[in-house]
Amino acid sequence: MTPSWRKPAGVLAILAIITIWAVLVASLSGLVGGWHWVAQALFYLVAGLAWITPMRPLLQWMETGRWKSS
Repeated sequence: MTPSWRKPAGVLAILAIITIWAVLVASLSGLVGGWHWVAQALFYLVAGLAWITPMRPLLQWMETGRWKSS
């Protein structure tokens, strides 16, 4: 049984998504820093969870080779 190339490619894609997302959110820190602390907390809570959204199809592709479940 030969190992699949999808898992290493998927791990690299996950790292790239997290890095890009972190840079994007950090670039907004100057703007967000002027908000009320409650708004900041909500923004960072949502931003901290939003990167997870594209992970399910990516993880499914890594396991099955398909983007959608049948």
